[in-house]
Amino acid sequence: MTIDPAATLETTRSCPYAPPEQHLRLLREQPVAKVTLPTGSDAWVTARYEDIRTVLTDPRFSADRRNPNMPRLSGQGGMAASPLPKMMLEMDPPEHGPARRAVIGEFTVRRIAALRPRMQEIVDEHLDAMLEGPRPADLVSALALPVPSLVICELLGVPYDDHDFFQVHSAQLLNRRATDQERHHAVLELAVYLDKLIKTKEQEPTDDLLGRQIAKQRESGEVDHPALLSLAFLLLIAGHETTANMISLGTYLLLQEPEALAAMREDPEKTANAVEELLRYFTIAEFAMARVTLEDVELGGTVIPAGSGVLMLANAGNRDPEVFEDPQRFDIDRGARNHLAFGYGAHQCLGQNLARVELEIVFNTLFRRVPGLRLAVPADQLTFKDEATVYGMPELPVTW
Repeated sequence: MTIDPAATLETTRSCPYAPPEQHLRLLREQPVAKVTLPTGSDAWVTARYEDIRTVLTDPRFSADRRNPNMPRLSGQGGMAASPLPKMMLEMDPPEHGPARRAVIGEFTVRRIAALRPRMQEIVDEHLDAMLEGPRPADLVSALALPVPSLVICELLGVPYDDHDFFQVHSAQLLNRRATDQERHHAVLELAVYLDKLIKTKEQEPTDDLLGRQIAKQRESGEVDHPALLSLAFLLLIAGHETTANMISLGTYLLLQEPEALAAMREDPEKTANAVEELLRYFTIAEFAMARVTLEDVELGGTVIPAGSGVLMLANAGNRDPEVFEDPQRFDIDRGARNHLAFGYGAHQCLGQNLARVELEIVFNTLFRRVPGLRLAVPADQLTFKDEATVYGMPELPVTW
């Protein structure tokens, strides 16, 4: 069965962790296809794991989100009118390499391991407050959102007292139902805030990621203020929203997988693999990977013309049976670190080591300290952020 090119791409999941059935059908029958996006524009989609990895490593596919042909699921203007300097995730070679190398040292396994004790303190402090408070509690507001927010604030040197401000504006920015004007306003507000913060640090450098970047740039020349602004914006948004949603979704699923949860409690070493499986299973940034062809490109036996938008269906790719045996099954012993949840290639998620450690600490601590944790409402009454660019839960009522 061939997918009708006029068919609109479905963007609502068939269940909290499974992609729309249309995406799985594309994976099975037509892994490279032309479709109509919800905005009414045309784009190509690819669903196969290997094809997705090819797109993410082939220089004929541009990551420049300001290209008017970049596929969009909502809005009209894309990033073309953004008040921000170009962010790292929008850069192509040769611009991208130096920008990434300048900051990659902040996210090495060794550097993140050194942050473990502080992350553990943050998790314990928020669990203390949750356990001392009323029941039921909302795990999102009590733990899932504040923990990664505080971690990224401390890493960047952003005052945590301002976290409500950037959480509200980042949520607006990532809401597919928001208008272009609303998203532009959110970007502008965040940019103004970060601009002032960086100027303050330029006057008095601090021992945090932004402060160290300022000091490093001064050693080799002048401070690149626009580059620091785009870096701070990217890390602040990406650093809390994704991990927060994985905490709530992971807790939601593990509470319904008693055998997996019991195995993790008995052997906390299993949690690292469980985190990888949760990342694969949910693929919360499933539409984040988009490209534009710079020339005609053959992919999976199909020629995609130059100037075409290409959207990678990462959730379908993470269900590719050619790569993941019995992909619909949740298996914490799968050990599949080759999933696409963090992307692939030169643009693979900069903060993946930080996210992995945060999730491991949160799940091990939560289920050790609150062994009686359970959902406070039936699972079918929970709601999910189908309208958001990063999938998640607005709230997760729990008790113990």
